[in-house]
Parts: sequence; structure tokens; C-alpha cells
Amino acid sequence: MPDTPNIRFLDRRTPPHIGTLILMTGLSALAMNIFLPSLPNMTVYFQADYRVLQLSVALYLGASAVLQLFIGPLADKLGRRPVTLYGIVLFLLATLGCILAPTAEIFLIFRMCQAVIAVCMVLGRAVVRDMFPQDKAASMIGYVTMGMAVVPMIGPVIGGVVDEILGWQANFWLLFALGAMMLFLIHFDMGETGGKSGLTLAQQFGEYPELLRSPRFWGYSLAMALSSGAFFAYLGGAPFIGTDLYGLEPSALGFYFGAPALGYFLGNFLTGRFSTRLGINIMILWGCILCLVGIAASLAITYAGADSHFTFFGLMTFVGLGNGLSMPNATAGMLSVRPHLAGTASGLGGSIMLGGGAALSALAGALLTPQTGAFPLLWMMLITAILSILSIILVILRQRQLGL
Repeated sequence: MPDTPNIRFLDRRTPPHIGTLILMTGLSALAMNIFLPSLPNMTVYFQADYRVLQLSVALYLGASAVLQLFIGPLADKLGRRPVTLYGIVLFLLATLGCILAPTAEIFLIFRMCQAVIAVCMVLGRAVVRDMFPQDKAASMIGYVTMGMAVVPMIGPVIGGVVDEILGWQANFWLLFALGAMMLFLIHFDMGETGGKSGLTLAQQFGEYPELLRSPRFWGYSLAMALSSGAFFAYLGGAPFIGTDLYGLEPSALGFYFGAPALGYFLGNFLTGRFSTRLGINIMILWGCILCLVGIAASLAITYAGADSHFTFFGLMTFVGLGNGLSMPNATAGMLSVRPHLAGTASGLGGSIMLGGGAALSALAGALLTPQTGAFPLLWMMLITAILSILSIILVILRQRQLGL
């Protein structure tokens, strides 16, 4: 497999340009969080309780987890290109549904349908693994997922400002316009990289047991899911903490909310530079440790009564930094356990990650009250960070046992 595949921009006969893959993951991340500063205003518009609208995060993640179980096998059967294109078309239709929804309940239904944009994240990773060997793939995934770092950093800021000027629907119109442009770009730039498996869909799903029987696949998947679980819990709880505990306006909340993305961007950059040199396991371990350090420091400061929005959001940069190191490398490890099942592995691993993320996000929203402060959220994040360290340690021990 060549280290540098032949790529020509806007040529459907060659693999997609790295810029296209970055924009794909960026759109997937933007759809997740651009509207979060609008949640308080949306509760007024729909005359609904905040906890109902907060479900737009957990339901989105849960739907994304389920969809990824199908996206991977479909992409291994039909190819990366057609599944991505049809997925974006469905995303555009769902976005229109969110804009026109007359009630909170109908909005939440279309919000779940928006999760189909997960095709961009799942297949962006699979395409990289199609093109490069394991350690090089980890490095490239680090660069590609910079789109998931820059976008969460600026997305809530843009979303908060757009909400204050034009209202919450404008954020979804922005998503629609960006989705339409992404459809155009992928149509003209994304050549097929995976081919077709020749299996029926039932046979393709029958490949799941091969992955599920692999301890290494579970180790990498859980390291990724638990490390990112701290961030997903943050997604579910931070809007409440910023608004109700620290009294931030939507635009200010959007600014501080993107703090983890600063760390994630740096972590992705370090992954791109050092994964090939140091190996994926060391990078994952250090990422999980850094995530734990930031959460533990925030919890200690909160117990000391010295917390503020500066300390809470500022220390979340360590969570982003840790995720920037652990997630691309754990993804590359997960996809390399069975390289011929890269699409299926990407979908299954992503489903495990987002399923756990949905549960943690919903739990964070349910447990947080003005009386509890930030403690339930920080404890949830701390526990998941500890478990992520244990997961990657088990992978390292397993590989030593096998002599890999």
C-alpha cells in the first residue's frame, strides 16, 4: 500500500483531497453543536421545558449511534461514495424539518434524523484507513479530525451571535447551506476508495462477530468511547452550567463553550506529528491521562469553592487535548484490527462511542440543578476518564502477551 496515494482535487477518479475529508468531519461536528447556545431561546419559542430541548443532544447522539451500525456495513457493501452522497441528501431534508417544526416534539424527531450526517465522520475515517497503513493512518486521521477541533471552537460562537441577531432558525439555515455545498464538493472530488465487498447486506452484518470477538477491537473502542465520553457529558451539561450557574449570555456561552476545541486542535496536531514515531498506544495513554488531569483539577477547585466560568471552561481544554491525542489513534487502532472491515469497524466503534455519549449527555442534563452545581457532571467525567486509562492499559498488556 503506498504511503502517498495519487490524489487530484475535483477528480472523481482519485481518492478525495484531505481538505475535503477535513470539511466532511467539520460539518458532522458543526451539526452537533452550533445551535447549543440557542437552547434557552428555543425553550421560549417552543414553550417547552429546558430539559426537553436539552434532549436534542442526547437523542441526536443516540440516533447517530444506531445509524452508524448501518452506515459501516452499507459502505463496505456499496462503497464509500454513494453512501456519503445519499446521507447528505437526507441530512438536508432533516434540516428543513427542524426549521419548519411547529412543536418541540416534531423538532426533536427531525433533530434525530439530522444524525444521518454521521456518514461524513464514519466514512471520512474509513477512507483514510483505505489509503494508508495503521500508524500513518493515525497521523492522517489526526489532521483530518482537525475539522472536528476548529468547528466546535468557532461553531458555538457563530451560533450564539447568529441566534442573537437572526433567531435560532438561522443556525439551521446555515447548516442547510453548508450541507448543500458539501454535497457539491463530495460529488466532484470524492473518488471511491473502498470498493464493493460483493456480500449481501445480511452477510455484511454477519461480519460483526469477527470484530466483537477481538479483545483489541474492544480495547481501542472503549478507550475511544470512554475518553470521548467525558466530552459528551460536557456537551449535555455545559450549557446549563454556563447559563444557570454562571449567568452567561448565549454569545458568551458560545465563546467559552468552545474551550475544549482549543486543546483538541493541539492534540490533533501532535497526533499528526508524533503518532508514526511513538506509536498509537503511547499516544492514547497520554491522551487519557491528560483528560483525567484537567477534570481532577476542575473538581478540586470546585470543592475548594474557587470555581468560576474561567476555571470550569478553561480546564476543559485538557479534556480536548486528551481527546485530540486519544481519539485519532484509537480510531486507527480500531480500524486496523481487521483492515478488510474498516467501514464496518468505523461504524461499530462510532456507535459504541456515541451510544455511550448519548447516555452520558442525557444523564448530565437530568442530574444537574442549581443546587447540585457542577459536581455531578465533573464526577461523571472523572469516572469515564479513569476507565479510559484502564482500557488502553489492557490493550497494551494484550499486545505484549501476543508479542505484537
